[in-house]
Amino acid sequence: MASDLKQLKEHFQNQLDAAKDLEILEQLRVDFFGKKGQVTVLVKGLGEMDPELRRVFGAEVNQLRDALSRLFEDKKNALEAHVLNQKLSAEGIDITLPPRPERVGSIHPISQTIDELIDIFARFGFRVAVGPSIEDEFHNFNALNFPVDHPAMDEHDTFYFKQFPDKPRKLLRTHTSPVQIRTMLNEKPPIFIIAPGRTYRCDDDATHSPNFHQIEGLAIAKNLHMGHLKGLMVKFCQAYFGVKNLKLRFRPSFFPFTEPSAEVDISCHRSRGKLLIGQGTDWLEIFGCGMVHPNVLRNCGIDPEVYQGFAFGMGIERIAMLRYGIPDLRDFYAGETRWLTHYGFKPTLVPSLALGLKQ
Repeated sequence: MASDLKQLKEHFQNQLDAAKDLEILEQLRVDFFGKKGQVTVLVKGLGEMDPELRRVFGAEVNQLRDALSRLFEDKKNALEAHVLNQKLSAEGIDITLPPRPERVGSIHPISQTIDELIDIFARFGFRVAVGPSIEDEFHNFNALNFPVDHPAMDEHDTFYFKQFPDKPRKLLRTHTSPVQIRTMLNEKPPIFIIAPGRTYRCDDDATHSPNFHQIEGLAIAKNLHMGHLKGLMVKFCQAYFGVKNLKLRFRPSFFPFTEPSAEVDISCHRSRGKLLIGQGTDWLEIFGCGMVHPNVLRNCGIDPEVYQGFAFGMGIERIAMLRYGIPDLRDFYAGETRWLTHYGFKPTLVPSLALGLKQ
């Protein structure tokens, strides 16, 4: 028995000396220490021996196994060190501190959404119109047929500036509707515009902000009717949300500047905290619309007996939150770079924003 163990050790040593790379060394490990390896078979054979013989021979087998294992590990370490040294010599690693990489900026989700809206409505013949953020009560309320006791005109809802004698009272616009008024006062029909921009209201929570963005649309021409408005809203929602057969529901509502007025809902499905647009039997309100009130047309010098029109408006942050799964409105303005990295868009995706605003 002792001679057999000695021969096995010599054979292992010869094979070990001949192993010049890790691949050959791995095959040697399998041949000797694998499930059917020579050392493994030797250890398993101890169970069939006479107890006395196993007591003596077993100790010698264990000593041999441990010795061969140490020889194998030493050889493996030596080969791995050799491979590493060769790689270090060939690569010549530069251990100097590399420069900080330049961070590539991204398009904010609000800017991205505005550009997408401009692109969609441009396909239907609408152009972009803009106006000042500081307005007066006539353009912001009176011309839009707001009654003098309307809650929106209270100071707890609207940001007013200091009142000066014999001067129109100034305020931060509460919607982009004044752009519609200014356009109707300065241009003759037909008019087809959209008015994206900042608006301001005294409100602040997870779904409201004192500073937010709206986009409103206005169409003034002869023979326009509610069917044109509904058709446009259906096409817009299907294009923006990317749902071909998205269902819309128009519910009667009231706005001072439109008559008749409607709230627009889109079909959705709510399940386990998730909102799936275009599925299920539930509904989600997204914006309001209606036919322009005759009083608004008269206030702008347009004859309601000759021209009709429709208008619509929606919160840009709201529809962006729905499309991109953003849970909190306040995150749009937090300036958190990790949030912007996650929800932002590559600049190459929105090349037409400036062009759209010039139209």
